[in-house]
Amino acid sequence: MWKKYFKQDDLPLAFFYADESEAEVALPAKGNRCLISFFQKIRRGKDLKFTGDAIACGGGKRYTGFTGTLHPNFEYFLSCGIPGKMTGERYKKSPELVREMLKNSEAFKAPGKFLVLKRWDRLLNGDEPEGVVFFAGGLELSGLFTLAAFDEIREDGVIAPFGAGCASTIYYPWRENRSRDPRCVIGMFDPSARPYIEKNQLSFSVPMKKFVKMVNNMDESFLTTQTWKDIC
Repeated sequence: MWKKYFKQDDLPLAFFYADESEAEVALPAKGNRCLISFFQKIRRGKDLKFTGDAIACGGGKRYTGFTGTLHPNFEYFLSCGIPGKMTGERYKKSPELVREMLKNSEAFKAPGKFLVLKRWDRLLNGDEPEGVVFFAGGLELSGLFTLAAFDEIREDGVIAPFGAGCASTIYYPWRENRSRDPRCVIGMFDPSARPYIEKNQLSFSVPMKKFVKMVNNMDESFLTTQTWKDIC
């Protein structure tokens, strides 16, 4: 159905937690610390499973549920840094602002030994995805966004919360999948994670409960109209 209506072959990734999986164990990445750096291999068809040891970034460990803490002075790292000790990313104006922001960022514990990531067509019977992650340009985002809104009354069924690349692709969709009315998440705005995906793409992450509804709506939605055919 993705090929039928979107006319491209870049299938989404799926992620879930498990105590056992036939996927290959991910080894710590050389030369970088970002979980997103693994995604290109997965998008090409490599099934990978992660423990916290494979994720060198403290934020990545937290946003995947392998730790509940952040490294010391994280509020300075995300903001202005500490002269002579730490270079700040300057993604937030002040350490105080970061501390307040973190009060709304609830940590969670990974519900399985492994975080497993596979391309959609690589899923096996018994795999139970928590969420689906598309990497898409403007046209695909237009279609996914509009499809997500097809059966919604509310105007904010798609959100774009501040966070790292792993937060927008794992943490937020995992959290939304546990809500009664899960929302989709547009992400990959994190400049630190941008080197690992195409320049013209963002992520569109869908909690699994919402994804099932979106797929079931495709054949009666705008995707069948001439309006969509004219632009796709």
